[in-house]
Amino acid sequence: MALPRILVSTRAKLPTTHGEFEICAFATEDGQALDDVAVVKGEVASEAEVPVRVHSECLTGDVLGSVRCDCGEQLREALQRFAQGERGILLYMRQEGRGIGIANKVRAYALQDEGLDTVDANRHLGFDDDLRRYDVAGAMLAALGPASIELHTNNPKKLDGLREAGVTVVRRVPLQVPPREENRFYLDTKRRRSGHLLDPHTRTDERDEPGS
Repeated sequence: MALPRILVSTRAKLPTTHGEFEICAFATEDGQALDDVAVVKGEVASEAEVPVRVHSECLTGDVLGSVRCDCGEQLREALQRFAQGERGILLYMRQEGRGIGIANKVRAYALQDEGLDTVDANRHLGFDDDLRRYDVAGAMLAALGPASIELHTNNPKKLDGLREAGVTVVRRVPLQVPPREENRFYLDTKRRRSGHLLDPHTRTDERDEPGS
């Protein structure tokens, strides 16, 4: 089924500890509100190579400060980068636990405590390792109107998903934060089993070649 056209429904100023942003809410053409939002720095409509982060909700990492994952640190790093630049877009997508929801994520955590990695924990619960989709994110970017983007991610599935949604992605920019003892196994699983482009020992801000 075709995704309904998505429009920016409301904009408001969002001062943060990182800098001044604008927060944008979205709705379908028939008025159905989305729970996903965009945090925007500067003018982005019709601009080329706008820095973009598509960030999936992580209550434990983003809000509670968990170091089982790198999500909260990635979120703050992206906001800091964009605040320091001329423009940027952070899409905050309500896809908790790679799409399985917070209750199932806690169940997966319990299985990880018993020794399973994130992939096997999700599969043990009857889910694929990653249920996220990127067509809504693509439609949100279409509503915001950048001509092209550079995507700040370590996950090639995000790159492919946005391109499939019609977004012109000119390059990938790594968004790696220093590993911790508590999340080294998690990050290694991302790299080995989910294809994330990670070096577990170093942090890099270097850009890939265009189109890579």
